[in-house]
Amino acid sequence: MSSLPYRIVRPGEPAPAERTTGALRLETIRGAEGFAALREEWDELLEHSAANCVFLTWEWLYTWWWYQGEGRRLSILTLRREGRLVAIAPLCIAPAEPRRAMPIRRLEWLGSGSVGSDYLDVIVRRGSESAAVTVLADHLAARDISLHLQRVLKDSTASRLAAELASRGHSIDIEPGGICPHIDLRERTWDAYLGERSASHRYTLRRKSRRLQERFDPQFETARDRDEANRALTALFDLHDLRWDSAGGSTALHTAALRRFHREFGRHAIDRGWLRLVVLRLAGQPVAALYGLRYGGVHYFYQSGFDPALRSYSLGMITLAHAIEAALAEGAREFDLLHGVEAYKFHWATRIRTLEDLWLHPSSLRGRARHAIVALRRWVIALVRRKGGRS
Repeated sequence: MSSLPYRIVRPGEPAPAERTTGALRLETIRGAEGFAALREEWDELLEHSAANCVFLTWEWLYTWWWYQGEGRRLSILTLRREGRLVAIAPLCIAPAEPRRAMPIRRLEWLGSGSVGSDYLDVIVRRGSESAAVTVLADHLAARDISLHLQRVLKDSTASRLAAELASRGHSIDIEPGGICPHIDLRERTWDAYLGERSASHRYTLRRKSRRLQERFDPQFETARDRDEANRALTALFDLHDLRWDSAGGSTALHTAALRRFHREFGRHAIDRGWLRLVVLRLAGQPVAALYGLRYGGVHYFYQSGFDPALRSYSLGMITLAHAIEAALAEGAREFDLLHGVEAYKFHWATRIRTLEDLWLHPSSLRGRARHAIVALRRWVIALVRRKGGRS
């Protein structure tokens, strides 16, 4: 029997008799069937972890796998103790993609890429973090593959795992991963919260809202079932295109695969009571839409769109104000504006979180070579951006 505090098990292999000793049992999930079978256990574990957020739910990541996982191979690591799920590292193997300026094969998160998942992490049952990090680091250190862990919090389990790998010889590069402005809604009313915003912000919101009311009869509609969600998503996509076409296009809802992803996830979200998809109508016509998600006491502002022909009415501002007020009425403890440094977010936010992107490379000759290639890629991208800024 291995002296390590875990045993690697092939998918489908019977559990070893000695598992009752309390040792952690590691398994790699490589097939969609095994991923699907984790659904109930996955979300139960997530709810009892420090990483609990909507972007780590089984529903979000499994849907991402089907609609955004092309070219990748599943490599989900699970840890069990006496049959009970203790941890999940939601990983996949991404191939080298020279055409997309990514020249090396690497392990990365499920949920990576243009879908815009924030707070990705290793999911660990509270109280088992140290043991899980040690086991995962031992396993990953034995694999000659680089890791790219995007959009993680500084104090996350993923950051602890990176430090453990560094102690085993991996090089580690930390890059900025974005800023997430958010609003602490605890012990606040809408009037009290609005009173804390700047005088100019309050004045603009009230003036624009009054002007809209005088000219139209604005109606906010929230999707309540799958059919309404599907229609609301169509309105969102159309309005998002209208908003961004004049600005050179969007990178958020711009492909058919991304839209299929959101339609499928929307069905999961409406069934679970998570979806907060609001459409603003004037004279019966959709003119603004806001795609939000309510999960675990947090209201996430994911995406929006509005008719630029009505820009003077500040429809985006009015719709966002409606969503924040509704979140307060529901008893949400937080309204998360997610990553992005758009100026309007900071008119509303009371706090920010900082995300990091982590690159980890093993100490082998191939690992050092991959480290050099990624460093060169980073230098070239920075050079191109500097030249673009001077043009």
